[in-house]
Amino acid sequence: MLDTLPIVFVLAGLVFYVVLGGADFGAGLWQLLAGRGAPAKRIRDHAHHAMGPVWEANHVWLIFVITVLWTAYPTVFASIASTLSIPFFVAAIGIILRGGAYALRSGTKTAREQRSVETVLSVSSILTPFALGLIVGAIAGERVPEGNAAGDLVTSWWNPLSITVGLISVAFSAYLAAVFLSGDAVRRGEAGLAERFRARALVSGAVAGVAAVAGLVALRSDAHRLYHELVFGRGLPALAVSVVAGLATLGLVRRRRYEPARYTAALAVAAVIAGWALAQEPYLLEGVTISQAAAPRDTMIAVIVAVIAGGIILFPALTVLFRLTLAGNLSPGEAAADAPGEGRPAPAGGTLVARLAVACLVAGLGFLTAADAAWAHAIGVTALFAFAILGAAALIAPEVRDARERE
Repeated sequence: MLDTLPIVFVLAGLVFYVVLGGADFGAGLWQLLAGRGAPAKRIRDHAHHAMGPVWEANHVWLIFVITVLWTAYPTVFASIASTLSIPFFVAAIGIILRGGAYALRSGTKTAREQRSVETVLSVSSILTPFALGLIVGAIAGERVPEGNAAGDLVTSWWNPLSITVGLISVAFSAYLAAVFLSGDAVRRGEAGLAERFRARALVSGAVAGVAAVAGLVALRSDAHRLYHELVFGRGLPALAVSVVAGLATLGLVRRRRYEPARYTAALAVAAVIAGWALAQEPYLLEGVTISQAAAPRDTMIAVIVAVIAGGIILFPALTVLFRLTLAGNLSPGEAAADAPGEGRPAPAGGTLVARLAVACLVAGLGFLTAADAAWAHAIGVTALFAFAILGAAALIAPEVRDARERE
């Protein structure tokens, strides 16, 4: 249980990053393909402003994935980072250039300067997900052996399977961005803009589906064991969910139901990652199981406690951020006007939830640290999850109550 839970955290963080960060990268791609003229400028401006409040927050998930993998499975992380140092470097350069270009865009004074900055932003938005896809393809293809730079520094990631996964990453990013930006345009009252992104969502969804099929073909010829587990074994339910959710998304977008399409699109991508994990389980690298790669027990307990405790801070903050972003309530004037009344006593229900959260934290730490039995660890982990849920509820409840009162 202790050996497995951190890799579940890693996969959850990967899902969040692929969905949220991927949508940001895809928005940069649509800026590149917008064309010229006034409609193209509206597309680029809409993509830019939609990324504004969240583009830095979304990269928290990449840092989270790297940190947990590094701490809980140090040998695996060292093997991946050393063998795949080139695509890691390319991805890092892409993230830096993209962030720098985004920050500089608001300071441009001429159309030429703005085009140059947007070109850098767009190219890096394609380069980064492609490089990250190369990394995933190398791991899935079992080309990363255990050890410091034990795999080939070039052919481990530059091969048909890795390239296909890289292209899938770019296609999924474009698909997610188009779906999300369609809904954002509707909320802003930009019906014409929503139609333009709707067309892009339908086309990119079809392209993403074709790319996914190509990925299965590449997987069958390059990593047959993983392909068999994904198509005929443990990964099949997740693969089926991905197909159904992808088709549902296209249907919802076609009917202009963008809000539910946002969630089914995210589900389709998340199911792909879940299917990969189920098909590869129990191996992290070729011949290296989760239990073999896990750090010592005390380290694993510390990682679990740190992640769950950090979630109490992170999830409420991100919930408020995305809620305000989707509602368009991030201007300073509105924040001051809509601030909840000060001095209002907290409701008794909120206090009770907070007390229950503290009790679950104490119980979780006790069962994980003071006992060695598997059943005690299971209770401890369950208690810590309850602590995360109750703590988040206690922190979010005042914001939800005030929002309902304003409505």
